Amino acid sequence: MFFFREKIAISLQFLAPKAIKSFCRLSDSAYLCGMMTTNFTGESRRPGRIEVVCGSMFSGKTEELIRRLKRAKFAKQKVEIFKPSIDTRYSDNDVVSHDQNSIPSTPIDSSSSILLLAGDNDVIGIDEAQFLDDGLVDVCNQLANRGTRVIVAGLDMDYKGVPFGPMPALCAIADEVTKVHAICVKCGALAYVSHRLVKNDKRVLLGETMEYEPLCRECYQRILSEER
Repeated sequence: MFFFREKIAISLQFLAPKAIKSFCRLSDSAYLCGMMTTNFTGESRRPGRIEVVCGSMFSGKTEELIRRLKRAKFAKQKVEIFKPSIDTRYSDNDVVSHDQNSIPSTPIDSSSSILLLAGDNDVIGIDEAQFLDDGLVDVCNQLANRGTRVIVAGLDMDYKGVPFGPMPALCAIADEVTKVHAICVKCGALAYVSHRLVKNDKRVLLGETMEYEPLCRECYQRILSEER
């Protein structure tokens, strides 16, 4: 039954809005009508809003950001993407995921640059937001209040499990927060934190699998005990 509903929803999401409303009046399926209405309204208009995608390293944050931005571009919306200039792991200019999916971006040193460069774009994407200053919160609010869709991706916690940069405040003011999870490399549970593998006390240390590993809470606490 679920598969049948999915097939109908996929087929009918391309109907005109009047046809969808007529179907919903005649149908007893609240589930199916909700699915179609959400699909249609979501694609036709995205009002000013803030969407945050957060989680540990290797959880797919940048992948999800790129997916949403490319979808907006396909819909012929005007899109601009920003990232901190310090993030040069894969590219000086592009936003690149761990799976090597990429999208062109503008490197910035300060969140205030976003307001200067945002222009009249419909959608603004911001990657690695944890590396930007706390002014990013006000910048995102200003953009959303003037009708821009803002999509922010970043680490919610640092390697010690402490909330990172402007991310906690962004999660608080966001219209929508998506928490994505990596898989714990020790036990296969959902990861909780990015454990640092190298001896370095700097809070900001760019790295990949040689420097970090995703761990669940239990495995992270066990490793901390072993390191003491």
